[in-house]
Amino acid sequence: MILNHVWGLFSHPQQEWESIRDEPCTVTMCYVRHVLILAAVPAISAYIGAVQVGWSVGAEETTKLTASSALPIAIAFYLAMLAAVYVVGRLIHWMSQTFGAQTTLAQSVVLVTYTGTPLFLVGIVALYPMPWVNMLFGIVALLYTVYLLYTGVPVVMKITKEQGFLFSSAVLTVGMVTLVGMLAVTVILWGSGLGPAYR
Repeated sequence: MILNHVWGLFSHPQQEWESIRDEPCTVTMCYVRHVLILAAVPAISAYIGAVQVGWSVGAEETTKLTASSALPIAIAFYLAMLAAVYVVGRLIHWMSQTFGAQTTLAQSVVLVTYTGTPLFLVGIVALYPMPWVNMLFGIVALLYTVYLLYTGVPVVMKITKEQGFLFSSAVLTVGMVTLVGMLAVTVILWGSGLGPAYR
């Protein structure tokens, strides 16, 4: 069960990775049982936080987005997360041959999905969109995500820890490049008039 894996990744990650590796899963099944649900957490939370709660920096008044401008942003954010999981999974599958790992595309997507679980779950903090709160919790989630990556790659890919370290470092680089690419697309979209409207 998906929630068992999520809990296991926080309570005993090493054993949980072995369980995840041995469980048969397809890309579609992984998306339906995990990605579609968890990617909705930050998207919905950010929408509610931006429209209902708002944020302020310093002593300025609270800033909120209009519901009509926040909805397309939340949907685009959700779709971008779904696409990012697949793209990074596809890149992991492609890179796995370099490191001697015999893996399928489904296993690569599963690795990305479960590694990113802390980042999905920390999205609940966006219900209270204060920059310092989001950054603090985001950093903690990012650190645990990196830990899961470095512990999960050798187990799921069935490679040595030394190879796993190099492979994980390459995956981390791919993830960072994907994030920067998503930020660049956001800037381009906002610059072309698809940005938020404030109230």
